[in-house]
Amino acid sequence: MAQRSTEGHILFLLIVGLLGWLVPGGGHLMLGKKAHAAVIFATIIMTLCTGLYIGSIGVINPVGAKPWYVAQVMNTPAVAALGHMTKQGDYPVYGRPNEIGQIYTSIAGLLNLLCIVNAVYLAHLRRIQNVGD
Repeated sequence: MAQRSTEGHILFLLIVGLLGWLVPGGGHLMLGKKAHAAVIFATIIMTLCTGLYIGSIGVINPVGAKPWYVAQVMNTPAVAALGHMTKQGDYPVYGRPNEIGQIYTSIAGLLNLLCIVNAVYLAHLRRIQNVGD
């Protein structure tokens, strides 16, 4: 019986993490923290959109800027779709707009990664508190 409960808990943590990646703040929303979810969603999406506005979708470059792309993909799977579109190099961006756009979009992705880890941790703490009662 303990094995089944552990498997269910791990599956729940994975679902919370995956939902937090699919939609920024989704993991917190699943845990019932609506205010946290709204703030996370607004912050991450606005930071991502600001970076895309400054540098266009050309800043998402899976071929020429792999380290930046890894951080950018942490935003949402939609960034991977944009990366697939820009893979051929049809959207060149040069100079400061490229650098600033990459920084903004990458920071948004890394911030979302922190929020995903936080949501999974809160879900794990909820389980520990329920078992302790």
